[in-house]
Amino acid sequence: MIQANMQLDAKGLACPMPIVKTKKAITDIEEGQVLEIQATDKGSKADLAAWASTVGHQYLGTVEEGDVLYHYIRKGSNEPEVEKTFEQTVSLEEIESRNGLVLDVREAAEYAFGHIEGAKSIPMGELESRLGELDKEEEIYVICRTGKRSDLAAQLLAKNGFTKVYNVLPGMNEWNGNIKKDI
Repeated sequence: MIQANMQLDAKGLACPMPIVKTKKAITDIEEGQVLEIQATDKGSKADLAAWASTVGHQYLGTVEEGDVLYHYIRKGSNEPEVEKTFEQTVSLEEIESRNGLVLDVREAAEYAFGHIEGAKSIPMGELESRLGELDKEEEIYVICRTGKRSDLAAQLLAKNGFTKVYNVLPGMNEWNGNIKKDI
């Protein structure tokens, strides 16, 4: 195992709780020290990596042992953590009346158990390597379970030249419309 200065048990928690707990725990270690986060949520790998980069920490990597993911993050500078949030947002209700692509960045299993009909599934962890599947001229409405992963995904798209990107808030956990299942 990799040497860590502090361990955080986030096993059994789903997005956004591993990030919420990590944010709190990382304040208790010194700059340059390493926090180990133990999680079982498969989406936590992409979520924690994206979060760390937005607040100035270094995501070192993940080691998988059985069902447990051991994530390692080195704390960045002691400057106050200012989390970037994506400014262009739309509500769940608004996406029903707009034309464009609904991009679901949840894990494949989450998508399979219920998604907006016509939505394209690209899990957050695969998004950067699959950018070529998206049209920079099309409006893209990014959605996840709570709005956190989709915020990070929208930032990634904007950084890569996508200008018609919107984070859908609050996310699928509040969706009351029809859903399609692929199970």
